Amino acid sequence: MRKIFPTLLTLLCGSACAEDAVQLYGRLNLGLESLQNDSAHDSTHIARLSNNRSVLGFRGQEDLGGGVTVLFQIEGTLSPDTGAGSPAARDTRIGISGAAGTLFAGNWVTPYNGATAGLDPFYPTTAGYMSIMGNGAAASVSNTSDTASFDRRQQNSVHYWTPVWNGLQLRVAQGVSEECPANGAKPSLSSGALVYEQGDWYAIAAYERHHEYQGAGLNDSAAKLAAAYRIGDTRVALAAERLRYQSAAGTLERNDVYLSLTHQIGRHGFKLGLGHAGDGSGSAPDGTTIGFVRKGAETGATHATIGYDYSFSKRSAAYAYYSHLSNRRNGITDFAINSLGASAGATLKGVVLGWRHNF
Repeated sequence: MRKIFPTLLTLLCGSACAEDAVQLYGRLNLGLESLQNDSAHDSTHIARLSNNRSVLGFRGQEDLGGGVTVLFQIEGTLSPDTGAGSPAARDTRIGISGAAGTLFAGNWVTPYNGATAGLDPFYPTTAGYMSIMGNGAAASVSNTSDTASFDRRQQNSVHYWTPVWNGLQLRVAQGVSEECPANGAKPSLSSGALVYEQGDWYAIAAYERHHEYQGAGLNDSAAKLAAAYRIGDTRVALAAERLRYQSAAGTLERNDVYLSLTHQIGRHGFKLGLGHAGDGSGSAPDGTTIGFVRKGAETGATHATIGYDYSFSKRSAAYAYYSHLSNRRNGITDFAINSLGASAGATLKGVVLGWRHNF
């Protein structure tokens, strides 16, 4: 398909289009889920077919000469289970790349988010680490449509990535302050990540600041350190995060940690993910809540998933996993994608069988 599409495009629109290398790509990912939502007062069983962020996109570039290249991408959502979708709701940009680095603008994953998404072997599914890390998942949002999550794709954002030097790269982004909420705030986002990738090592230090998301004069921040090391066909990764919110009632803070282990034997892949969110702390009164973060004793959660993949080819795989998310007595953490509606102290668990195809 990658080779056929540029040829078809050339036939349809002539030599002007032929100057650009355009690629059609995508991912179809569906899971058949059997889940249990156990709370203090009720227990609910749910059987469903869930879309795990299937996508369809076009990307390409034009060589301007002198080592300068124009980049473009249009990526949209697909829902094979319902037929819904939007043509540019995911990573969509236009930019320029050269010896000085890459500059682009559009609707794109923040450096803070993108720096560690690859360390989660269950990203992006119901079992994804966004239940713990980043305080939920914001698929495509502005400065006002989601004011809690640090795992986000930011609309109206400008990004700059430096060239890679001895395995190091700096990635920064600014979410433009376009939204004007009624409370008088001028919200904006600043995100950055220093990424090191060399040989078997991968490491990052990332920071993101949300300016006036909770109101005028109130700023939120997240800081994250992570590292991964590969030994043959085995990789182990560890990430630690500190979330801090400013509300009108005071500060709300939480520490998160995530560990993953993957091992590949031929076509067989074995995966383990373990995340833990501490109790919410800070100067805000008990019960203050932003996203899944709540102030008070026993407000944390633990999310563990074990899974297996079988690769039929480089692009097609079947998978199965068991996921168990346990809230402490006052915790309200939910699955970040395909949520169940967790009440305080709820335990979410279940098995999933799925199929994934990349093209």
